[in-house]
Amino acid sequence: MFRRHVLAVAAAAMVAAPAAAQQTTWQIDPSHSAAQFSVKHMMVSTVRGQFGKLAGTIQWDGKDVSKAAIEATVDAASIDTREEKRDTHLRSADFLDAQNFPTITFKSVSVEPAGPGKAKLTGDLTMRGVTRRVVFDVEGPTPIVKQGAAERVGATATATINRKDFGVSWSRTLDSGGLVVSEEVAITIDIEAVRKLQ
Repeated sequence: MFRRHVLAVAAAAMVAAPAAAQQTTWQIDPSHSAAQFSVKHMMVSTVRGQFGKLAGTIQWDGKDVSKAAIEATVDAASIDTREEKRDTHLRSADFLDAQNFPTITFKSVSVEPAGPGKAKLTGDLTMRGVTRRVVFDVEGPTPIVKQGAAERVGATATATINRKDFGVSWSRTLDSGGLVVSEEVAITIDIEAVRKLQ
Protein backbone atom coordinates (compact mmCIF):
# COMPACT_ATOMS: atom_id res chain seq x y z
CA MET A 1 0.00 0.00 0.00
CA PHE A 2 2.77 2.40 0.98
CA ARG A 3 4.73 1.52 -2.17
CA ARG A 4 1.71 2.23 -4.39
CA HIS A 5 1.27 5.59 -2.65
CA VAL A 6 4.91 6.55 -3.27
CA LEU A 7 4.68 5.57 -6.93
CA ALA A 8 1.47 7.59 -7.33
CA VAL A 9 3.07 10.68 -5.76
CA ALA A 10 6.14 10.32 -8.00
CA ALA A 11 3.98 9.96 -11.11
CA ALA A 12 1.94 13.02 -10.17
CA ALA A 13 5.13 15.02 -9.62
CA MET A 14 6.43 14.04 -13.05
CA VAL A 15 3.20 15.15 -14.68
CA ALA A 16 3.17 18.43 -12.78
CA ALA A 17 6.84 19.24 -13.44
CA PRO A 18 7.40 21.63 -16.37
CA ALA A 19 9.02 20.03 -19.38
CA ALA A 20 12.61 21.10 -19.97
CA ALA A 21 13.00 23.41 -22.95
CA GLN A 22 14.50 21.58 -25.91
CA GLN A 23 17.30 22.86 -28.08
CA THR A 24 16.10 23.72 -31.57
CA THR A 25 17.91 24.82 -34.71
CA TRP A 26 17.83 28.48 -35.78
CA GLN A 27 19.23 29.31 -39.21
CA ILE A 28 21.16 32.52 -39.75
CA ASP A 29 19.23 34.54 -42.33
CA PRO A 30 21.93 35.84 -44.72
CA SER A 31 19.66 38.46 -46.25
CA HIS A 32 19.14 40.11 -42.84
CA SER A 33 22.57 39.46 -41.29
CA ALA A 34 26.01 40.97 -41.84
CA ALA A 35 29.65 40.18 -41.00
CA GLN A 36 31.42 43.54 -40.93
CA PHE A 37 34.88 44.81 -40.05
CA SER A 38 36.87 48.03 -39.85
CA VAL A 39 40.59 48.89 -39.84
CA LYS A 40 42.60 52.09 -39.64
CA HIS A 41 44.25 53.23 -42.87
CA MET A 42 47.50 55.20 -42.56
CA MET A 43 46.46 56.14 -39.01
CA VAL A 44 44.11 58.67 -40.61
CA SER A 45 40.80 57.13 -41.66
CA THR A 46 38.73 54.04 -40.91
CA VAL A 47 38.07 51.65 -43.79
CA ARG A 48 34.95 49.52 -43.39
CA GLY A 49 33.93 46.40 -45.21
CA GLN A 50 31.85 43.27 -45.00
CA PHE A 51 31.58 39.72 -46.27
CA GLY A 52 28.68 39.22 -48.63
CA LYS A 53 28.17 35.52 -47.93
CA LEU A 54 27.38 34.49 -44.36
CA ALA A 55 25.72 31.27 -43.15
CA GLY A 56 25.36 29.31 -39.96
CA THR A 57 23.19 27.77 -37.28
CA ILE A 58 22.33 28.41 -33.65
CA GLN A 59 21.23 25.63 -31.33
CA TRP A 60 19.06 27.29 -28.67
CA ASP A 61 16.00 26.61 -26.56
CA GLY A 62 14.70 30.15 -27.04
CA LYS A 63 15.17 31.02 -23.37
CA ASP A 64 18.55 30.27 -21.78
CA VAL A 65 21.36 31.97 -23.73
CA SER A 66 24.02 30.14 -21.70
CA LYS A 67 22.95 26.92 -23.45
CA ALA A 68 23.19 28.33 -26.97
CA ALA A 69 25.71 26.92 -29.45
CA ILE A 70 26.68 28.89 -32.56
CA GLU A 71 28.48 27.91 -35.75
CA ALA A 72 29.01 30.40 -38.57
CA THR A 73 30.89 30.50 -41.87
CA VAL A 74 31.75 33.37 -44.19
CA ASP A 75 33.06 33.14 -47.73
CA ALA A 76 36.48 34.84 -47.67
CA ALA A 77 36.26 35.74 -51.36
CA SER A 78 33.03 37.67 -50.74
CA ILE A 79 34.93 40.48 -49.00
CA ASP A 80 33.69 43.90 -50.09
CA THR A 81 35.19 47.29 -49.19
CA ARG A 82 33.62 49.09 -52.19
CA GLU A 83 36.99 49.27 -53.98
CA GLU A 84 37.70 46.38 -56.37
CA LYS A 85 41.46 46.86 -56.53
CA ARG A 86 41.68 46.82 -52.73
CA ASP A 87 39.33 43.82 -52.49
CA THR A 88 41.50 41.86 -54.94
CA HIS A 89 44.52 42.58 -52.75
CA LEU A 90 42.62 41.51 -49.62
CA ARG A 91 41.71 38.19 -51.28
CA SER A 92 45.36 37.56 -52.16
CA ALA A 93 48.01 35.69 -50.14
CA ASP A 94 49.06 39.00 -48.58
CA PHE A 95 45.86 38.97 -46.54
CA LEU A 96 43.08 36.33 -46.56
CA ASP A 97 44.58 34.00 -49.19
CA ALA A 98 41.03 33.13 -50.20
CA GLN A 99 42.15 30.70 -52.91
CA ASN A 100 43.78 28.37 -50.37
CA PHE A 101 41.54 29.23 -47.40
CA PRO A 102 38.09 29.88 -48.88
CA THR A 103 36.18 30.12 -45.60
CA ILE A 104 36.42 31.87 -42.24
CA THR A 105 34.64 29.96 -39.50
CA PHE A 106 33.50 30.48 -35.92
CA LYS A 107 32.39 27.81 -33.45
CA SER A 108 31.26 28.76 -29.96
CA VAL A 109 32.50 27.05 -26.81
CA SER A 110 30.50 29.00 -24.20
CA VAL A 111 28.00 31.80 -23.70
CA GLU A 112 27.89 33.64 -20.37
CA PRO A 113 25.24 36.21 -19.41
CA ALA A 114 26.85 39.60 -18.69
CA GLY A 115 23.89 41.65 -17.50
CA PRO A 116 20.41 42.41 -18.86
CA GLY A 117 20.44 41.88 -22.62
CA LYS A 118 24.19 41.23 -22.70
CA ALA A 119 26.44 38.19 -22.94
CA LYS A 120 30.02 37.08 -23.49
CA LEU A 121 30.33 34.71 -26.44
CA THR A 122 33.57 32.71 -26.48
CA GLY A 123 34.55 30.58 -29.41
CA ASP A 124 37.17 29.46 -31.91
CA LEU A 125 37.71 31.72 -34.91
CA THR A 126 39.57 30.13 -37.83
CA MET A 127 41.11 32.23 -40.60
CA ARG A 128 43.88 31.29 -43.05
CA GLY A 129 43.95 27.88 -41.36
CA VAL A 130 44.83 29.43 -37.98
CA THR A 131 42.45 29.02 -35.03
CA ARG A 132 42.39 31.41 -32.09
CA ARG A 133 40.03 31.79 -29.14
CA VAL A 134 37.99 35.03 -29.41
CA VAL A 135 35.50 36.63 -27.01
CA PHE A 136 32.59 38.62 -28.47
CA ASP A 137 30.49 41.12 -26.54
CA VAL A 138 26.87 40.37 -27.41
CA GLU A 139 23.88 42.71 -27.31
CA GLY A 140 20.74 40.60 -27.27
CA PRO A 141 19.01 38.40 -28.01
CA THR A 142 16.05 40.52 -28.98
CA PRO A 143 12.53 39.38 -28.07
CA ILE A 144 11.42 36.56 -30.36
CA VAL A 145 9.07 37.71 -33.12
CA LYS A 146 6.64 35.32 -34.76
CA GLN A 147 6.11 35.76 -38.49
CA GLY A 148 3.76 33.32 -40.17
CA ALA A 149 5.10 29.80 -39.66
CA ALA A 150 8.45 30.97 -38.27
CA GLU A 151 10.05 32.78 -35.36
CA ARG A 152 12.85 35.31 -35.63
CA VAL A 153 15.40 36.67 -33.16
CA GLY A 154 18.38 38.99 -33.47
CA ALA A 155 21.65 39.91 -31.77
CA THR A 156 24.80 41.95 -32.37
CA ALA A 157 28.30 40.71 -31.48
CA THR A 158 31.49 42.78 -31.44
CA ALA A 159 35.16 41.95 -30.91
CA THR A 160 38.62 43.24 -31.76
CA ILE A 161 41.34 40.92 -33.04
CA ASN A 162 44.95 41.30 -34.11
CA ARG A 163 45.18 40.14 -37.72
CA LYS A 164 48.79 38.98 -37.22
CA ASP A 165 47.51 36.35 -34.78
CA PHE A 166 45.91 34.71 -37.83
CA GLY A 167 48.89 34.97 -40.13
CA VAL A 168 47.67 38.11 -41.88
CA SER A 169 51.01 39.87 -41.54
CA TRP A 170 51.32 42.08 -44.65
CA SER A 171 52.45 45.55 -43.65
CA ARG A 172 54.10 48.71 -44.83
CA THR A 173 55.49 51.47 -42.68
CA LEU A 174 54.78 55.14 -43.21
CA ASP A 175 57.58 57.71 -43.29
CA SER A 176 56.21 58.94 -39.97
CA GLY A 177 56.61 55.47 -38.48
CA GLY A 178 52.98 54.34 -38.44
CA LEU A 179 51.43 51.47 -40.39
CA VAL A 180 49.58 51.71 -43.71
CA VAL A 181 47.08 49.13 -42.40
CA SER A 182 46.48 48.73 -38.68
CA GLU A 183 47.05 45.36 -37.03
CA GLU A 184 43.85 45.64 -35.00
CA VAL A 185 40.61 44.74 -36.75
CA ALA A 186 37.22 45.58 -35.23
CA ILE A 187 34.51 43.03 -36.00
CA THR A 188 30.74 43.55 -35.85
CA ILE A 189 28.33 40.70 -36.54
CA ASP A 190 24.64 41.51 -36.90
CA ILE A 191 22.58 38.33 -36.81
CA GLU A 192 18.95 37.60 -37.55
CA ALA A 193 18.10 33.94 -37.02
CA VAL A 194 14.94 32.15 -38.01
CA ARG A 195 13.28 28.97 -36.74
CA LYS A 196 10.53 27.31 -38.69
CA LEU A 197 7.56 26.23 -36.60
CA GLN A 198 6.23 22.72 -37.10
